[in-house]
Amino acid sequence: MEGEVKNMILVWSTVVASLYYCQRVGKIFPSGIARHLAIFPVVFLFFLLPLNLTSIHFGGTTSFFIAWLASFKLILFAFNKGPLSSNSSIPPSRFILLACFPIKFHQSDHQLSQDATAEKKTHKSPLIYVAKIVIFAVILRIYDYKEQLHPKIILFCYCLHVYFMLEMVLALVAALTKALVHVELEEQFNEPYLATSLQDFWGRRWNLMVPNILQPTVYHPVRSVAARFMDRKWAAIPGVLATFLVSGLMHELVLYNIGRLRPSGEMMCFFLIHGLSLSVEIVIKKILRGKFSVPGIVSGPLTLAYVIYTSFLLFFPPFLRSKADVKGCTESLAFIEFIKNHRLVGPNDIACPFL
Repeated sequence: MEGEVKNMILVWSTVVASLYYCQRVGKIFPSGIARHLAIFPVVFLFFLLPLNLTSIHFGGTTSFFIAWLASFKLILFAFNKGPLSSNSSIPPSRFILLACFPIKFHQSDHQLSQDATAEKKTHKSPLIYVAKIVIFAVILRIYDYKEQLHPKIILFCYCLHVYFMLEMVLALVAALTKALVHVELEEQFNEPYLATSLQDFWGRRWNLMVPNILQPTVYHPVRSVAARFMDRKWAAIPGVLATFLVSGLMHELVLYNIGRLRPSGEMMCFFLIHGLSLSVEIVIKKILRGKFSVPGIVSGPLTLAYVIYTSFLLFFPPFLRSKADVKGCTESLAFIEFIKNHRLVGPNDIACPFL
């Protein structure tokens, strides 16, 4: 674990230095080929850096935030677009934070007022988080009986586990970020279990940092090109398919950095199937033009059932083959032991629900 921590420090030091370099490049070359040639090697480097990390927690998070989020923002920055180009006077520290994480900065009193209004609209009751923590705790206890339960029940628990863990971790990080550096993380989950369609689930409720970065880098450019060759009304379909294709590729990359297994293509198939399904949904809605719609009380459960069923078939199998669940707990225990050895926590052992 100590060697992995050192690698983590080295990798992220390289990331910080590279992003500082990119900001200076942006000031020297406002646009053009020179800017592209100076920034794209860093994008390539960001795809390679996670390979220096072998742990799930360090490698997986670095792969997501650096190889995906930061590299895509740098691609936009190379063309003088995206959040990194929105303010030429942004200091290096904020440039680096904005590149690596899904954060937002308050830029004016008007923006503060808008954000305060939005926060009131999206504010969640603490009871919701308490309920989710309780359910998460129950799920962890269920794993003690996984040998006696049907595999599909365990897979369903994994679905809930992924959602609750991501939302709680991001909520904690958001609170710490706001308290320490006075910036806010963008909202990442909007109660996905309330989705009434695939369009609603993927576009407005699930892991919103992904569509927020894929829309300007993939969807909008592909839709714009497609509109030159087909009716603008249908140009969104190639954009949707391209977006899910890229999402599938990036999930395969993250999965490889987590398990270092040869890609099986299942993750790619999962996102391609949902891209095709969402495209069909959009076509049907455009044809019907609101003349007929399925009630939310029916479409909601059907949407969630479809997402969960396809995840059982294609999303979770590669994770389970790489033993990500067991490795994740083993790493957690190793990290706790590492902290103990440095006298930062007490001596009590902590059990792993997966082992």
